[in-house]
Amino acid sequence: MNVLGICSPNMQFIYDLPGWEGSAHDGHVLRNAISRPNGLRVPRGCYYLVDAGYCNADGFLAPYRGQRYHLNEFNGYRPQRPEEYFNMKHSKARNIIERCFGLLKGRWKILASPSFFPIQTQVRIIMACCLLHNLIRKFMTFDPQELLQSEENESEDEDSDEEVEYISTILPSDQWANFRNNLAHEMFDNWRAGLSI
Repeated sequence: MNVLGICSPNMQFIYDLPGWEGSAHDGHVLRNAISRPNGLRVPRGCYYLVDAGYCNADGFLAPYRGQRYHLNEFNGYRPQRPEEYFNMKHSKARNIIERCFGLLKGRWKILASPSFFPIQTQVRIIMACCLLHNLIRKFMTFDPQELLQSEENESEDEDSDEEVEYISTILPSDQWANFRNNLAHEMFDNWRAGLSI
């Protein structure tokens, strides 16, 4: 089963959409998520990090394709180009969702094996596990399940009651590609300047 899951830096699920068959294309699931009446909301000017299965579009920052990406590919290797450096940092930041799903499957073993329940029951099980996971992350000062995962600094997101314009379509654009390119070059230049000091 394909599950769209979005996590905050403190490893709580912000949004999850279970129920899609495993062969459903990631981009199709994401487009469906933002088109739902109470679906995923991405404020203009903000973005989520997504993997290469998604397009680089307004609100969704994807890595460069055809470049090193996974953290283990950078062991002992210094990035030579802005795109490689961007992908390395992108992978490190996006690793939170992988850790979050790892904690979820580690805590709720029913999610780690094939299920023979009807689809609607599977969807409810996944939703319940995500909600319980969030409650544990919110109210427990120490999460014993996280001992199995690597530790990283986490920060809380602040809520805002302002009127916000949300992204309603997912389309690649030159403007968004330029945003990613400028960001990659700025990050790479800052990193190289720090190395030369």
